[in-house]
Amino acid sequence: MLSLARTNTSLIGQWWWTVDRWVLAALMLLILFGVLLIMAASPAVADQHHWSSFHFIKKHIIFLIPTLILLMGLSLLSLQDIKWFALGIFGVSLVGLFLTLFMGTEIKGATRWFELGGISIQPSEFVKPSFAIVCAWLFSKQQTEPSFPGNLSSICLYLIVITFLLFQPDLGMTVLITAMWFSQFFLAGLPLYWILPVGGCGIGGLFAAYFLFPHVTRRVDHFLNPDCGDKFGDRYQVNQSLEAFMNGGFLGQGPGEGTVKKYLPDAHADFIFAVAGEEFGMILCLVLVCIFAFILLRTFCRLFDENNIFVVLAVTGLVVQFGLQAVINMASALSLMPTKGMTLPFISYGGSSMLAQAIGMGFVLGLTRRRIGNHE
Repeated sequence: MLSLARTNTSLIGQWWWTVDRWVLAALMLLILFGVLLIMAASPAVADQHHWSSFHFIKKHIIFLIPTLILLMGLSLLSLQDIKWFALGIFGVSLVGLFLTLFMGTEIKGATRWFELGGISIQPSEFVKPSFAIVCAWLFSKQQTEPSFPGNLSSICLYLIVITFLLFQPDLGMTVLITAMWFSQFFLAGLPLYWILPVGGCGIGGLFAAYFLFPHVTRRVDHFLNPDCGDKFGDRYQVNQSLEAFMNGGFLGQGPGEGTVKKYLPDAHADFIFAVAGEEFGMILCLVLVCIFAFILLRTFCRLFDENNIFVVLAVTGLVVQFGLQAVINMASALSLMPTKGMTLPFISYGGSSMLAQAIGMGFVLGLTRRRIGNHE
């Protein structure tokens, strides 16, 4: 454990005594469990592609280096630096979202990635944390300067982002960003007479997605009628996932002893929670749930004494998307909702996801640091 005197006035010393060390420790624990589960799940997936058994493990560990640098580095920034850094990421990511429509690589019917220097990048992952900061900045700006069109600007940016996402299409990311944006708008003072229309638009959008996007129709139908799933479709993956949880029981079958990873193409990514359930049992699954819950509750508690509206809105948006993404991944693996290709934060394999989560939680650690008077 790092030991620094409270009187230490260096940058690291001030950071150590102002950052939320409990949340930082919980995030490190998640990253550690992520390495453990990638080592358990990915060799079988690599073998399916006739690659080296350590293919995904090596890439995951390589991505851990910039992940840790971003997580720690961003937590050192001042509030003003966080705003400008997020604005830069958002601008670049928005351009990336636009480029995927023309230069993107289609995978499983969706165009969400493009190749850059031999690395697959998913711009929408980086939109999530940066958009939360930008929206919080706009909403808080209107609070302090009523003549500033912060709310209107946020609405326009939101419509641009979800338009790009729906063209990919990526309904899951659209729902995630919508939930984040709405939670911020609500806390910023969304008029009550807007709530019903906005809620109606959200529900209407879900129904429209069911009829407009064939993959959404298929997944919802398979969820509502499990017997209609084909042998190799979404329902097949869910059935294998549920069987993994049943095989794992309370204590699990032991590291490396699971079989679900041999049949699930996304065992190292979207269904890594099923691997955790089969090999390490319900105990590890509950530990992971508790860690995610602790991060959320601890961070919200940190906001109780906060009087900076920008910090409250930004942290709320970042934590809502972090927690909701974890819930969606775990609920999909447990067949509690239609399947959605979404990673489990800091656990699943995925370079873009890891880096984006590091940016988001780095912002959270930086924003929730104890600052005298919160003047920044």
